[in-house]
Amino acid sequence: MKNFITKRLLSMIPILLGISFLSFIIINLSPSDPAEVALRVNEIVPTEAAIEGMREELGLNKPFFERYTTWLSDALQGNFGNSYVNKKPVADEIARALPATINLATVSLIITLVVSVSVGVLCAVYENSIGDKITRAIIFIGTAMPSFWVGILLMWLLSVKFNLFPTSGMEKASSVVLPAVTLSLTYISTYVRLIRNNMIKNKKENYVLYARVRGLKESTIIKHVFKNSLQTSITALGMSIPKLIAGTVVVENIFAWPGIGRLCVSAIYNRDYPVIQAYILIMAVLFVVCNLLVDVISALLDPRMRREA
Repeated sequence: MKNFITKRLLSMIPILLGISFLSFIIINLSPSDPAEVALRVNEIVPTEAAIEGMREELGLNKPFFERYTTWLSDALQGNFGNSYVNKKPVADEIARALPATINLATVSLIITLVVSVSVGVLCAVYENSIGDKITRAIIFIGTAMPSFWVGILLMWLLSVKFNLFPTSGMEKASSVVLPAVTLSLTYISTYVRLIRNNMIKNKKENYVLYARVRGLKESTIIKHVFKNSLQTSITALGMSIPKLIAGTVVVENIFAWPGIGRLCVSAIYNRDYPVIQAYILIMAVLFVVCNLLVDVISALLDPRMRREA
């Protein structure tokens, strides 16, 4: 197991370096001069002298690789530079917005787990029943609906018509309900199908037949089938955690949720490159780390993965 983890950690190094390099070159691929952008967002007339002064202040007059190594060294220490818009440290802006996104993603994950496990197990137990067919039809429709449209519908129905939840912001505890439900719908559809299909597949295995021959209770058999169906679901769940955090961009803007997704969209509109670079790097690192954790958990559950690795 130690060798497996060591190899996976070593394989992460070139991936993270490649991600950091791609994050950094965004500022160089932009058709706009970052120095001019920094002046314009602060309503300063971009004269040649002002642009040259800003380039020197931002370090843009240095060679490319020198700027990259300096930025990477600072990023490893949690320093992503200052925002072009308000001159505040990017790390502070992200630290301010990240708790709201984590709160939203956590509630969405809880809703996803509770609903998908319950519905997926029931659909597998009562395979091809009327309830199973209706549920699959609803899941198919739910998968086809884009999250921004679902969010607007929920806002119109539950906030405007029935006045049950706030339409936007994070003022009350109930404010998280609508954005969390909107964010979780796509994942619920995915996990219900995944759990149902895995359980149906496991129900056809020989150990289930032997368990029934031995006279075990049906509830005990279902527990064993569910347990043996979890490995694929755990792998998918582990990769859904960073997706939940990174996928809040649309939902946060619909419901005016003050999270990191909304911060990123504002940075894109304002061409606030330091914030965009930091967001891309943090989300990419989150995906890589979660992928590592999922591989480790899967290897602990299935020794065959360790032998193959």
